[in-house]
Amino acid sequence: MASLASVAAAAIAAPATETAALSVSDLRKTYAGTAVVAGLSFAVEPGTCFGLLGPNGAGKTTTLRLCLGLTAPDSGRIVLNGHAIPADAQPARARVGVVPQFDNLDPDFTCSENLLVFGRYFGLADADIRARIPSLLDFASLGSKADARLSTLSGGMKRRLTLARALINDPDVVFLDEPTTGLDPQARHLIWERLKQLKSAGKTLILTTHFMDEAERLCDTLIVIDHGRKIADGSPRQLIAEHIEPQVIEVYDEAGGDLPAFVDAARPLAERVETSGETAFFYCREPHPLLDRLAGAHGLRYVHRASNLEDVFIKLTGRELRD
Repeated sequence: MASLASVAAAAIAAPATETAALSVSDLRKTYAGTAVVAGLSFAVEPGTCFGLLGPNGAGKTTTLRLCLGLTAPDSGRIVLNGHAIPADAQPARARVGVVPQFDNLDPDFTCSENLLVFGRYFGLADADIRARIPSLLDFASLGSKADARLSTLSGGMKRRLTLARALINDPDVVFLDEPTTGLDPQARHLIWERLKQLKSAGKTLILTTHFMDEAERLCDTLIVIDHGRKIADGSPRQLIAEHIEPQVIEVYDEAGGDLPAFVDAARPLAERVETSGETAFFYCREPHPLLDRLAGAHGLRYVHRASNLEDVFIKLTGRELRD
């Protein structure tokens, strides 16, 4: 898309400088005596994808709202696109796109009309918006759906239209709140491809997701937060190397194989063992002794794989269910 390819990358910056795409320093927000955001600090380099990960209730959505100036912080400093937030939120958001967690497209309008009306919110002339619509629809693989009503679109099409709508003002920074939740694998992969294209064109992406493979594929850097506090940061590969053993063997009780007895006997063969339901997770640096033990085990099934970002996330935030 021509307008995307022409975007120039901005300078890289540290926290609390005006050249970062987004910088946050000691951000705090409390509701009813509970600290929802408790001293967060981070910086997002222009032209990168930054991930904000955490379990339900960790403070991700509140952090996004604070960064966009939709909620006022109790204290702290936010600079978005060189503008102090929330004081200068309106001019900052003029150069920002947002893909919300839930699509809020207008069902009374066609695809093109949704883009046209949304562009007017930014004060864009109708002629300029209409000139952008074909390339945006093509970018979203919706070139043949310009006049289609929303009722005729699949969930994946609606999600891609929401992404196209977020680009109508040619933003420098795009916030994406769980952009692929509820999509089938084909739709997810298409959106991943489009997000990589945006980053290559110089856009800054700020992503929240519950899909760790998504964060591992897309994010240059990320932070993990829990109870409003940052508990880890770095690139996906750095976090995996720093926080988790390199090999994982998942063992399942498939046919009365007495998994508890196997775990007790095999525990010395791994650096760390976790159990969840009918599955035991053996975290190893040298997996072969455990694999040899499994070769002679009956009624047990196993998967041997490299550790990944989900293993890090579970280790840092726990396996218990969050509501």
